[in-house]
Amino acid sequence: MCTVCGCGEGETQIEGQDHQHDHGHHHHHHDENESQGHTHDYGQGPAHAHAPGLSQSRMVQIEQDILSKNNQYAATNRNYFQQHGILSLNLVSSPGSGKTTLLTRTIGDLRAEYAISVIEGDQQTANDAERIRATGAKALQINTGKGCHLDGHMVGHALETLKPDQGSLLFIENVGNLVCPAAFDLGEAHKVAILSVTEGEDKPIKYPDMFHAADLMLLNKIDLLPYLDFDVQRCIEYAQRINPKIKVLQLSATTGEGMQNWYQWIAASRQMAQVGNPAVPA
Repeated sequence: MCTVCGCGEGETQIEGQDHQHDHGHHHHHHDENESQGHTHDYGQGPAHAHAPGLSQSRMVQIEQDILSKNNQYAATNRNYFQQHGILSLNLVSSPGSGKTTLLTRTIGDLRAEYAISVIEGDQQTANDAERIRATGAKALQINTGKGCHLDGHMVGHALETLKPDQGSLLFIENVGNLVCPAAFDLGEAHKVAILSVTEGEDKPIKYPDMFHAADLMLLNKIDLLPYLDFDVQRCIEYAQRINPKIKVLQLSATTGEGMQNWYQWIAASRQMAQVGNPAVPA
């Protein structure tokens, strides 16, 4: 992770207006349609990098402070999700894995069954959020600027505007990056790592923190396997070596192969998210 990170700290810009975040965020009520076309901009200015001149102990202390602060925001988010019976899934991957294609197909197939909303994380542009809104789902774009991941405060602030429905599904599409998002809890029920067969089967051992943090790995683009030199079993073995508890599903968001297994996993996870919350409809 970027030890001297600070992503999301300081001034932020929302829809072209300067805005200083109140870090003690609460989930206020906004107009029902406010999330449509709404973008939160973060990380203005230069990238935060490993600072020369800092001792190793100081860098470790900064890292611990950042993660401790993030975990407080994540705990608030988690409590919000639990109170409202919301299943929140943090989708993490490298760029080009097919996250957004997977998400748009998932929404198209499940929107008749569930209320679905999406928090989109990218460094710039609202392209992916626009693709999500085209499916009819509510989506809010977070632009992180130079930041390399979403954090608990960004997500908590987005929830104030997005207002996911009681008992709904919330997908958080993180910034394309297999490093920093592994360390930042957003309050989600599960991290879902998407790995495409075009990336190489050794990604789980190259980026072990991400696959160790994930509860599920979706091996995407399996329709391309006949044209690639990709060892599926070795990839799964690597993932399970890093995380013996990780579940692996093989699918193609393009052809639909294997997608029903993904939907069954979502249904089972949603049922677990509603345990102890009788106010949430089944």
